[in-house]
Amino acid sequence: MNKKIKKIIQKKNKSKIISLTAYSKNIAKILDKYVDIILVGDSLANVLYGHKNTHEISLENIIQHSLSVKKGINKSLFVVDMPKGTYKNMKSALKNAKIIMKKTRCDAVKLESNRRNFKIIEKLVKKKIPVMGHIGYTPQFKKKFKIEGQTRLEIDMLMKEAKLLEKAGAFSIVCECLSPKAAQIITKKISIPTIGIGSSLYCDGQILVTDDMLGLSGFYPKFVKKYANLNRTIEKAVKEYSRDVKLKKFPTKNNFLNGTKF
Repeated sequence: MNKKIKKIIQKKNKSKIISLTAYSKNIAKILDKYVDIILVGDSLANVLYGHKNTHEISLENIIQHSLSVKKGINKSLFVVDMPKGTYKNMKSALKNAKIIMKKTRCDAVKLESNRRNFKIIEKLVKKKIPVMGHIGYTPQFKKKFKIEGQTRLEIDMLMKEAKLLEKAGAFSIVCECLSPKAAQIITKKISIPTIGIGSSLYCDGQILVTDDMLGLSGFYPKFVKKYANLNRTIEKAVKEYSRDVKLKKFPTKNNFLNGTKF
């Protein structure tokens, strides 16, 4: 087992697992100092490419961003999302997962279970491809954004799904938009870590889209705490630059290359 993955599993019931997304080396390099897991999420479809959902991101897109992110990582566990349509059957899942692992040199891939991808996950794990699962609101398969696990029946279904993921060999599970009760029960009853997004503090760890928590994406659901407002900071800097150029305050002699006469 990958040492980084083993370390993540050992954190369960001991210390919280910290996770964030990254799509470039510059961001990954900063995150790597403070987080346990860096995910190249298919959320880049919304965040960087302006799509309405995560469905339109390609395997090539996610690989290119992963190559950049990899350059900024030294210690964190590096996970890459498998885009929608790249694991629709056993053959394509194995082929595409191998491509991702080989080209990006990531530590693991992430799949949304959709309550039926257990055999695929089991196959990948048997082929030495570590897999992070994903239950609850799964953007690749569900259109309606809602809290999952609000009734006893829903909790039981989610619990069954989590158990099947664990049995298939997933080393952790992202739990998206689960009710606090569902998150608490599932986290307690499975032996692998749960990583929540909009799923309360009962999970073993937390993940957010970095652009959301930095105030860059324009998408701020209630479960996101905005730790900065970089939209405003960037706009202020661009406005100042624009003004300086118009008023001929930039560039000055201090900005000229050595040896250039002013």
